[in-house]
Amino acid sequence: MNEVIIEEGIMHSVPEDMKVVLLADTELLARWNKLTPVMRNEWICWTTIVKLEETRKDHIRRLQEDILNGKKRPCCWQGCPHRNENARKYFKNLEL
Repeated sequence: MNEVIIEEGIMHSVPEDMKVVLLADTELLARWNKLTPVMRNEWICWTTIVKLEETRKDHIRRLQEDILNGKKRPCCWQGCPHRNENARKYFKNLEL
């Protein structure tokens, strides 16, 4: 039996709801695993940093579409504030 690998980000781990989507589509998973750790980290942070569950579901849907369409990072994303000090100014209420 082959073990399926889902590559992680540099600071963030892939959450369960994202794993479900990645495992459901072999092409998406292959493209995900080809992204750099920094790129994967940006997608994970962009998806998990939101406050509303509805927004998170939308980000996961967009992640799926965008990666399958060749995008490497989330559009209009300032960057992971956990990793990028310059992006922290956009997340004043975020505890780091």
